[in-house]
Amino acid sequence: MHRSHTVFPLRPRRPDSGYSTESVVVIALLVGLAIAVFAVLTPAVTDKADEIVSMLSE
Repeated sequence: MHRSHTVFPLRPRRPDSGYSTESVVVIALLVGLAIAVFAVLTPAVTDKADEIVSMLSE
């Protein structure tokens, strides 16, 4: 028997084999959504805060 023809046992398939990749994609999408929400809300909150400060300083 030649060593070049050694057969390696196949790893058993697991039903959760793609879970880590799927988790990374979902987390990346959630982070992107959070950044988008922050980018949309920040100017509105800042404008309202400036409005309150200007009302208090009158």
